[in-house]
Amino acid sequence: MKKIEHIGIAVKDLEKSNQLFASFFGKEHYKIEEVISEGVKTSFFKSGPNKIELLQATNSESPIAKFIDKKGEGIHHIAFAVSDIKKEIKRLKKEGFTVLNETPKKGADNKLVAFLHPKTTNGVLIELCQEID
Repeated sequence: MKKIEHIGIAVKDLEKSNQLFASFFGKEHYKIEEVISEGVKTSFFKSGPNKIELLQATNSESPIAKFIDKKGEGIHHIAFAVSDIKKEIKRLKKEGFTVLNETPKKGADNKLVAFLHPKTTNGVLIELCQEID
């Protein structure tokens, strides 16, 4: 793992949450992006070297919609930057972690992503991120 890439926060209303976080950080988000395959619209903020990703469901079957229905708004995942996502998936599987998607998929912010099941990470959804060249 290279660093924490971002922290994902599930929100009901992206527009209202963008206003809230813009007030908090004193600056606007730098990107809004929809990931159709995940049923989510994202917004990214930077704070120094750190990033916050706000996630709003775009349909009722989205993992974010299900998360909010079950737990409400709040921290959804912590993402870690990796150099070689396929190598990390293989290593983590050997260590006993359950990988939710063994084949990395295109995520937001020009990343390949894979997730670790929270049951194997003390209840925290972990996202692995590799920059797409």
